[in-house]
Amino acid sequence: MGQYFGTDGVRGVANDDITPELALGIGRALVRTLREEGAPRPRIIVGRDPRASGEMLESAVAAGVCSAGGDAVVLDVLPTPGVAYLVSTLGANAGVMISASHNPVADNGIKLIGPTGHKLTDEEEDRIEELLQRFDSDRPTGTRIGRKRHVPGAVEAYVAHLVAAADGIDLRDLHIVLDCANGAASSVGPTVLRRLGAQVTAIAAIPDGTNINDGVGSNHPEHLAKAVVAHGADLGIAHDGDADRIVACTAEGDIVDGDQLLAILAAHEQSLTGLDGVVTTVMTNLGFMHCMERLGIDVIQTKVGDRYVLEGMQASGYRLGGEQSGHLIASDHATTGDGVLSAVLLLRAMAAQKATLAELASIMTRLPQTLVNVRGVDKAALDEATAVWDAVAAVERTLGGSGRVLLRPSGTEPIVRVMVEASTMAEARRHAEDLADVVRDRLPAV
Repeated sequence: MGQYFGTDGVRGVANDDITPELALGIGRALVRTLREEGAPRPRIIVGRDPRASGEMLESAVAAGVCSAGGDAVVLDVLPTPGVAYLVSTLGANAGVMISASHNPVADNGIKLIGPTGHKLTDEEEDRIEELLQRFDSDRPTGTRIGRKRHVPGAVEAYVAHLVAAADGIDLRDLHIVLDCANGAASSVGPTVLRRLGAQVTAIAAIPDGTNINDGVGSNHPEHLAKAVVAHGADLGIAHDGDADRIVACTAEGDIVDGDQLLAILAAHEQSLTGLDGVVTTVMTNLGFMHCMERLGIDVIQTKVGDRYVLEGMQASGYRLGGEQSGHLIASDHATTGDGVLSAVLLLRAMAAQKATLAELASIMTRLPQTLVNVRGVDKAALDEATAVWDAVAAVERTLGGSGRVLLRPSGTEPIVRVMVEASTMAEARRHAEDLADVVRDRLPAV
């Protein structure tokens, strides 16, 4: 990775790290790259989540696209997977999503999507970075300057795509609480589920530009659990700010995470058409691995990040993949993680099996797992921190085959993540806190 791009595009504090100047430059560099590849007047779709800074960055990206001789098709607020879907269906050359996903409102980010609806590769992003730092003397003038346009009906086309994935299921008997994180799914999510017949109680679905992810959404499932129990609903579903994630909740208030949801979808897909394997990441709970082993489903693990899951799916030919965080990819329907689509597929499995979410989730037993995020340290120094890795090895010897340790720098935030699985939650927490202390002591402070 280069100076700007991490595991999920460019991300940081809006108007500080992620400035209008940077956004304009990325728009220009993207068009310049496409023109070098033979597109004389590239068409770029631009979407955003509802955080206030998105309006500023959307304008800057569109200006950069037009300045370099491309046409910017502005969609305004739409989930990230909606942008990916429309890039391919509208025949655009690329897409830009302005969002910091599950991050707080002060942050924002820029994700780039290729013509097939897939996120750009590391190599393609490296080319964008190279052009960002190179002076461009060939600036179009006159009629060669690009234009900013809107496409009527684009959002409706995405909604229709999601409804079609349900295969005609009838959800009239289900009451669903839907937590939209005051984000990009606030309109699309409830619309899709209501068209399928469900009674929907939408919460955190009134974005005002400042309340995105604020104690709500998939990063705060306890908010969903309380609402499900309070409303006496059959289940709950939560998305993050750009709606590419899903976390669910049973009627009893028990959280069902991405690992469990992937297990449910894998088992259902195996019963329908057969399923050779799934792709997930090194963060996946050992309970998921045990579940797939019982079902005879192969598992490929990748680095953390839905882009790497997708690369693993493309290399293996497997049609299903995902992350514990709730990025689930069903390549028969989408080119990227889609929280609303994943909700539709989950509900389809429940309807087909006439089962509750709790019954389906029982297919997998999660090993107790603790995750500690260590802030204020130089994550770049982690690789050379011998004392940290010696401590990790000591914990692994203690756990033996009954647990595991994963310690890694975040690809999107300035933190080091310490994850421990063990036979009991108390043991997992103790080891995770001990390792977190070692990280704080041994890595330079920032």
